[in-house]
Amino acid sequence: MRNLITISAPSGAGKTTLCRALQEQSDMKFSVSCTTRDQRNYEEDGVDYHFITNDEFQQRAKNSEFVETENVHGCMYGTLKTTIDRAIATGEVLLFEVDVKGAMSIKKLYPDKTVTIFVLPPSMDDLRARLQKRGTDSDERINKRLKRLKIEIGYKEKFNFTVINDDVQRATAEIIAIINKQNEGVLHGS
Repeated sequence: MRNLITISAPSGAGKTTLCRALQEQSDMKFSVSCTTRDQRNYEEDGVDYHFITNDEFQQRAKNSEFVETENVHGCMYGTLKTTIDRAIATGEVLLFEVDVKGAMSIKKLYPDKTVTIFVLPPSMDDLRARLQKRGTDSDERINKRLKRLKIEIGYKEKFNFTVINDDVQRATAEIIAIINKQNEGVLHGS
């Protein structure tokens, strides 16, 4: 069974919104990653991320607690091994919101358990507008995120599937259909 589902996308393409919709519309569980970045006002520690200090992140990395880590825009992100081990043991479908390198790391370590999905915005103009509307980044940070887009899109062909997020409900339904096709209808609506 392919129960490790990775969702990757350029910043602002809507992967967080999609992941929330996927959790609401199925019995999929969310893998809560660790990060050193600042918590946004709408995020909850232990639900969206485990917000930890740089020192704690480095200690966990030194102890080999992460399956993958990545420095994204100066902040560290990592997926805990214990999270994956538990999902494999129980057979629960686990959703990962990770960058492209994180998705490739999980796929490499668990090739028979992983489905990788790359999410694209409808257009570059749409992506820039989403980043500006979000209101969490400066123009300089938005430009950094757009430059990173070229690197991320270079990974697109390594993913099992690509989904265009032009409509959250449609994209969510497409992702659920992909997962069910891979696993003969394993997801059930809530």
